[in-house]
Amino acid sequence: MVNSFEEIPARDRVIVALDCGIEEAFDLADQLQGKATWMKVGMTLFYANGPAIVYALKERGFKVFLDLKFHDIPHQVEGAAYAAAGSGADMLTMHTVGGVDMMAAAQKGAERAAAEYGHEVPATLGITVLTSMNDAALAETGVSRAMADQVVVLAEQAKRAGISGVVASPQEAARLREILGPDAYIVTPGVRPAGAAKGDQSRVATPAEAFANGASHIVVGRPITQADDPAAAFEAIAAEL
Repeated sequence: MVNSFEEIPARDRVIVALDCGIEEAFDLADQLQGKATWMKVGMTLFYANGPAIVYALKERGFKVFLDLKFHDIPHQVEGAAYAAAGSGADMLTMHTVGGVDMMAAAQKGAERAAAEYGHEVPATLGITVLTSMNDAALAETGVSRAMADQVVVLAEQAKRAGISGVVASPQEAARLREILGPDAYIVTPGVRPAGAAKGDQSRVATPAEAFANGASHIVVGRPITQADDPAAAFEAIAAEL
């Protein structure tokens, strides 16, 4: 947990999404070393390279957001969270739709690994509704609630489970901040600087809007990683804050 999301320095609130291959990831890491604090490792990069990618980024001085979105029975998720935390990951994710028991098991696994390996307990985050989804896509899954209401229900379950916070779109951050309080992590993908392409995101906002709504951290990929000068792009986004 954080004491208050507003106390986090701007550079520490921008998570760079390394949705690429390992050579490009290392090139980006080299360009952003000394500027960015956080790197996000998703499924593609992790499944191709395993925990070695986490070790390599940690050796370069970065904090690692390991975004594998666990979703299985509680026993399996506890083991997955234990392994993720044991690798040195500083933040990890699971799907809130897995339920309170599953999320609590993830927290247990993360805490057990931290104690055994001598690491800090990583932040544990529940994915609410993917930012690529809109109301129509949510309805197709059988959910009759409005998007904002479904996100709230899932966030309340995350709070009951005792995990660190949630991942949600910037559009829902303000309501979630009221529910979860000032010390919870609210990490928002779907963040684009003004004028940037939306890509495959449906629910988006600018960095300044995301933070004004109560996000503790934002996840930014292509506007930084595909920029001609990733370091300058990162600096420009941090300056918005």
